[in-house]
Amino acid sequence: MRARYASDPERTRGRLFPEDESAFRTAFQRDRDRIIHSSAFRRLKHKTQVFVEHEGDYYRTRLTHSIEVAQVARTIAGVLGLNKQLTEAVALAHDLGHTPFGHTGEDALDALMQPYGGFDHNAQAVRIVTVLERHYAEFDGLNLTWETLEGIAKHNGPVTGDLPVALADYNARHDLELHTHASAEAQVAALSDDIAYNNHDLHDGLRAGLFSVEEICGLPIVGPAFAEVDRRYPGLEADRRRHEALRRVFGVMVEDVLVTSRRLIGDLDPRSVEDVRHAGRPVIRFSEPLWADLTEIRDFLFKRMYRAPSVVAMRTRVTKVVQDLFPLFLSRPDLLPAEWRKDVAQAGDRTRLARIVADYIAGMTDRFAFETHARLIAAGDGDERPGRAD
Repeated sequence: MRARYASDPERTRGRLFPEDESAFRTAFQRDRDRIIHSSAFRRLKHKTQVFVEHEGDYYRTRLTHSIEVAQVARTIAGVLGLNKQLTEAVALAHDLGHTPFGHTGEDALDALMQPYGGFDHNAQAVRIVTVLERHYAEFDGLNLTWETLEGIAKHNGPVTGDLPVALADYNARHDLELHTHASAEAQVAALSDDIAYNNHDLHDGLRAGLFSVEEICGLPIVGPAFAEVDRRYPGLEADRRRHEALRRVFGVMVEDVLVTSRRLIGDLDPRSVEDVRHAGRPVIRFSEPLWADLTEIRDFLFKRMYRAPSVVAMRTRVTKVVQDLFPLFLSRPDLLPAEWRKDVAQAGDRTRLARIVADYIAGMTDRFAFETHARLIAAGDGDERPGRAD
C-alpha cells in the first residue's frame, strides 16, 4: 500500500523533453532502466570504492556498492510505503559522477578545476544523465523525470549557496527546487548509502588485513553483534562468524532507520510528497544514539582504513595520474578521442575547455586512467606498467 506522501509516477512533473510514456512500465521504472543501461553505470565496475579496482577481486567497486545501496533502499522504501522504483533509480545513480580512484580522484580533479568552477561528483552525476550520455536520437542525456533528477541532485539535502557549475547549468534550464529537501524516496537512497558503506567497509578492511576482528569488537554495534553470534554459534569458523556478525550490524542500521523514520513521519503527518519537501528537515534518519555509534565506527575506519599506509601510498600514486593528465589534455586537446573533438571545437574559451577535459577524465575507469597515463606520460620516463601496485 503506497503512502500518501510517496511519489506517484502518474503525477510526475515530467521530463525536460516530452515523451510518450510506456504502457508497460511506470515513468520511474523507465528511469531506473535507462540508468542501468547507461555507459556511465557500466563503467562503475572498474571504479574505486576504497581499494583501487585492480587491488583485489573481492573488494567492492562503485558498481557493487551501488547495487548494495539499491537493495537496501528498496527494502526500506517498501516498508515505509514509498515508491520503490524511484528509490532504486536514485540509489543506482547516486555515484555515477565519481571519478576514477574514488574520492582521491575527485579531490585531485576538484583542485585542478578550481580556476574553472571546481568539480563535484553529485553535480557531475546530473551532468552525465542530462548531457554526457549521448545515445538517444531526440536528446542528450537520459531525459529522466524531474523526480529522479531531483533525487540525484539533492538526496543529501538542500543545495544552497554557490551551486556547482555542472548543477547550476542544468538547474537554469529545469528548476529542481534545490533549496528544498528531496522526496522521501531520495532521502532513503541517501541513508542506504551510509548503511551500505559502513557495513561493507568493515568487511573489506578485515579482508585486506587492515584491522582484526578483535579490534573492531571494541566498536559499538559491532562488538554486540559478534557477542551474539558467539553465544548462538560457539566455535563457528572465522569466515562464517564474520559474516553472521556483520549481517547483524547491517540489520541494526536498517531497523533503526525504519523505527526512527516512522516516528518522524508520524510527527510530521505529511499529506503529500510536497509536505516532505517543505518539512524543513529530513524525515528519513538514524536515531541520535545510533548516529553517535556510527560516528565512532567511521572515525575508526578513517584512521585504520581510509588513511592506512598502503591506502595513502596508493592515494599519492593515483593523485599524480590525475594531476598529470589534466594539464596535458588542457594544453593538448587534440589528444582527446575523436568523438570529443566536436565539443572542443565548440568550447569557445578555456573554462569550457577545462570542463570538457574534466568530463573526459571523470569518466575514466581506474584501469583506463592508468593505461592512458602510461601511454601519454609514464612511458617517457620509465614508470611501471599501468595497473600494477607499487
